[in-house]
Amino acid sequence: MKRIFAIVLWVSFTHMLTAQTREYTMSFEIFIGESGIPLDNAQIAITPCNCGGVTNRFGRFSIVLPQDTYDVSISFIGYTQVRQTVELNNNVLIRTELYEAQEQLSEVIVRAKKVLENVETPQMGVLQLTSRELQKIPAAIGEYDVLRGMTLLAGVNNAGEISNGLSVRGGSLDQNLILYDYAPVFNPTHLFGLFSVFTPDVLSTIDLYRANIPARYGGRSTSVLDVKVKNPFVDKTTVSGGIGLVSSRLAIETPLVEDKLFLNVGGRIGFTDFLLPLVSDRLENTKARFSDATMKLLFLPTDKDQISLTGFYSKDFYQLDLISRIQDINSSSNQYDFFALNGTLNWTHSFDEDTNLRSFFVGSLYTPKTIFPEQDNPNEIVYESNIRYLSFFSEFSKKVKEDMDYYLGLQATQYQIKPGELDPGTGNSINPVTLDTETSYEFAAFSNLNWKPAKDLTVSGGLRFNHYVFVGPYTQATFDENSGALLSTKEFEKGAGVKTYNGLEPRVGLNYKLGERTAVKASYARLNQYLQNIYNTTTPLPTSRWKTADPNIEPQTSDTYGLGLYQNLGDGSIELSVEGYYRDSKNVLTYKPGADFFLEEFIERDVVQGIGEAYGVEFSFKKPEGRFNGWINYTWARSFIRSQNEKLADRVNNNEWFPSDFDRPHVFNSTINFEADKYNTWSFNFTAQTGRPYTVANSVFELEEIDVPIFIERNNARLRPYHRLDFSWKIKYSKRPNRKWKGDWTFTIYNLYSRRNPFNLYYTQRTGAVDGDVFGQSPLGSYELAVLNSPLFAVTYNFVFD
Repeated sequence: MKRIFAIVLWVSFTHMLTAQTREYTMSFEIFIGESGIPLDNAQIAITPCNCGGVTNRFGRFSIVLPQDTYDVSISFIGYTQVRQTVELNNNVLIRTELYEAQEQLSEVIVRAKKVLENVETPQMGVLQLTSRELQKIPAAIGEYDVLRGMTLLAGVNNAGEISNGLSVRGGSLDQNLILYDYAPVFNPTHLFGLFSVFTPDVLSTIDLYRANIPARYGGRSTSVLDVKVKNPFVDKTTVSGGIGLVSSRLAIETPLVEDKLFLNVGGRIGFTDFLLPLVSDRLENTKARFSDATMKLLFLPTDKDQISLTGFYSKDFYQLDLISRIQDINSSSNQYDFFALNGTLNWTHSFDEDTNLRSFFVGSLYTPKTIFPEQDNPNEIVYESNIRYLSFFSEFSKKVKEDMDYYLGLQATQYQIKPGELDPGTGNSINPVTLDTETSYEFAAFSNLNWKPAKDLTVSGGLRFNHYVFVGPYTQATFDENSGALLSTKEFEKGAGVKTYNGLEPRVGLNYKLGERTAVKASYARLNQYLQNIYNTTTPLPTSRWKTADPNIEPQTSDTYGLGLYQNLGDGSIELSVEGYYRDSKNVLTYKPGADFFLEEFIERDVVQGIGEAYGVEFSFKKPEGRFNGWINYTWARSFIRSQNEKLADRVNNNEWFPSDFDRPHVFNSTINFEADKYNTWSFNFTAQTGRPYTVANSVFELEEIDVPIFIERNNARLRPYHRLDFSWKIKYSKRPNRKWKGDWTFTIYNLYSRRNPFNLYYTQRTGAVDGDVFGQSPLGSYELAVLNSPLFAVTYNFVFD
């Protein structure tokens, strides 16, 4: 009897212990009120575990938690928040509808998601901005902008006031993969680099990866900027837009077939001829206009499938009042006319809540054109090139359990580049030129595993394998090592294999939590780059030459190491972080002294490949919530390049290390927003950084009574430090709480205190005693070129009608 009693007692005791540690699944299905459409990216915050997550494309999210009582908060920007208490003593399914709020409060920022990403995940170097955060950043001439917003974040920079892209952690502009709904963007700017090409009103999120880049991304050696277009989950038509000095824009979201087919379309046009003289007196005779448009169709054939089609169009034209000479033909101006056309067809199938398959086809066409109108002649000389990009991508992802998920996939890509074609028109003294089209293929297989082997340790491991093939037609040249003279050529027919490269890219991220709100992260990533932009200016022009790897130009390779400490204070309302990084690069492309790429058949004669290194430490403070919100960043960083050539003529800086164009030892950025009430928001951003490197002449010699500077060292001096303060004031008004038309005014002042920041420095021949008190006996005078001479004032009216 005693033995039976002891057995019963032991079974009861073990059952009690098991009950105390029992875990259950809390599942969510979130829908838009009235329409019943699944809500993507709804935020779920759970306490007291300080955990949560984000719903998937089908409005679903689940999490396994110990038996307990939890407070759940469900929110989405622009919708009312839902709170409820859940007694978790068995598996629970929570179905909730969110309804549109009458007033959209900017502080409803992805709190649960930020806790997950900033402290709990092993991903390092990720920066994210929502379109709502971008709208609060003062930008040039009243337009909020993706690229300008990113340059206010730690480790992100550009070449100056007018720059065609981003420099991330000291990398060159072409080392960033810029995606717009999965399609690559080769020229991301309008208006000399003042604005990005992304249609503002249709944007969803902007993610920048700088460290252990996920294995699904490949093709660039420094970073990935992933810009997403909003999915039009709407149950009624909404019209929004804005009217401003620089551009006017319009966007429409509407259901085409109830619960099945939806449309999101937006466009923008800009005419800025009358504003350019205000920017700089050197732009008096400059003309510019631009336009862009984005369209996204979303089709829901079943509750497990989503099919979307995204189209993007961008067009620019501008004229520079410059005298040009093309093969003895004088042109009174340079006219740049270029456009981009992208398309993405995406199909996502959900087998169940934790298993998905997505596949998409991507096509991208970028065609830059330069027009040289002849003087005293109606004839035009046209130089044109283009890039055609086609890709197929398929990825299978599965969440095995709460502490483990993975994805694996395949990608096949074709690059087709037309390097250049010169059409002389009716000109008789100039010969037409057409360079051979370059074709190459890249095949990739990749996988990634996220695993939490211990309570405080999370691991992310990824591997990507690339097989790259360069094919004909191609002319392989052999040159004399001493004189550089062409000795012989070898022809490859169309489709014939010319050169093959294989690349293995491991990536790993580690996260060790020191507490609920503190984490240490480490990362490593190797990346290969097969497509490069070649230019010999501070920033690439829209017509700069693109080049894929071939027998003479090898793919760039980088190894990046990172270590960081992350701390969330209080309830996560303040985020602190410090990240250190080191990047070692090989086959970095730079130009030889005196290089001229225009219609050069054998581009290898004008470029060299060397090594590079970049390192730095980034400090970041962010307060995403409250009436006062914003961020402050400081970065100390260095970026260097070195050639390794035996031949004297091919050496750059005599094979000594020299600062890259994007070497900025000190950078300070801050953005502060004060939301006084629901009607008024004041925003300031301030940036200060070390001046950009430039090359100063080492000596001067006289040739036919003209003083010619001699450049031996590269980037051996620096421009004056750059700093600028911007301001904006956004005024919302609403006479009736349920009115369908809502509007606001945004007043912007760019460069508030009239800082004349130098963009470049140029030399001119001096005559007589001009500026003798400055230059003394020097035969040349050096002068700074500044883009802005004064503050830029702008006003924009924005509206929403639903």
